[in-house]
Amino acid sequence: MTEDGLDEIDRRLVLATQAGLPLVSRPYHQLASALGIEAVEVQARLQRMLESGLIRRIGAVPNHYAIGYTANGMSVWDVADEQVDALGARIGALAFVTHCYRRPRGLPDWPYNLFAMVHGSNRVEVEEKVARIASILGNDCRAHEVLYSTRILKKTGLRLGA
Repeated sequence: MTEDGLDEIDRRLVLATQAGLPLVSRPYHQLASALGIEAVEVQARLQRMLESGLIRRIGAVPNHYAIGYTANGMSVWDVADEQVDALGARIGALAFVTHCYRRPRGLPDWPYNLFAMVHGSNRVEVEEKVARIASILGNDCRAHEVLYSTRILKKTGLRLGA
C-alpha cells in the first residue's frame, strides 16, 4: 500500500481510467482484462475509492457544444438557507437541470446559495427553462441571475504520475 492509500492494482486502475472509461459496452470487463482481475473487483475497487473520497463520482461528461447545446447557463438563486436543501432537491430532479448544488454566499456582493446548470440550443431556450425554475421556487426565491458560459473548460478526473 502506498502513502496515497492505493495498492499497485488501484494505481494501475486509476492510470487506466484517467482519460475516462473505455467506450465499449462492458467497460469494467475490459479494464478487468487489462489488469488481470475480475470485473466485480474493478467495480469493488472503484466503489471503495468513491466511499473514501479518493474519487468523487463516475459519470458521463458530455461536450454540450458538440451535441447542440451552445447556450449553457448557470442559474444562481437566493433562497433561504433553511430551505435550500429541499428546494435544491426539487430543482435538481428537473430533467433539464444537469447540475444542482448548494454553495456558500459571498455577502454582501454575492447573495446566491443555490446553483442549477441549464443547457439549451440558444439563450431563449435557457431563459424559458430558468423561468420554469423560477415558477417552482415562487416566493421562496428572493433573486436570481443566469451566468452564461463563454468557453469550454477541460474536465479531468483523478490524475496520477506514471
